[in-house]
Amino acid sequence: MYYFLKANKNLITYLLIMLLVIPIFGINFIISFLGNIILLLFLIPLLLLLLIYIGFNSYKSKINTCSSCGALSFGENATCINCGADLEGINKKNQSDKKPSESTIEVKAEEVK
Repeated sequence: MYYFLKANKNLITYLLIMLLVIPIFGINFIISFLGNIILLLFLIPLLLLLLIYIGFNSYKSKINTCSSCGALSFGENATCINCGADLEGINKKNQSDKKPSESTIEVKAEEVK
């Protein structure tokens, strides 16, 4: 008997906890608690995938490709690290390729006579 208790210490501990928790909180509490744990096990990976997707898109928007040599540069560099070409024109060209809903349009009001 002592060997059984020593080998299954975790099992006995969990059984004692259940024998105390079920009469106090009820079986609905246990079912809800286990359901919430299972729900979290599915939602945490989805949340992590969403964060990775947002981070990747943020990283991707900061990468510039040099039109002269094809080198990649990260950030807001004014010139290419490899060949020294101007990267300012590339940034403006990328802005013209955007969809109209992603751009800000400045409108000046004029008085008609």
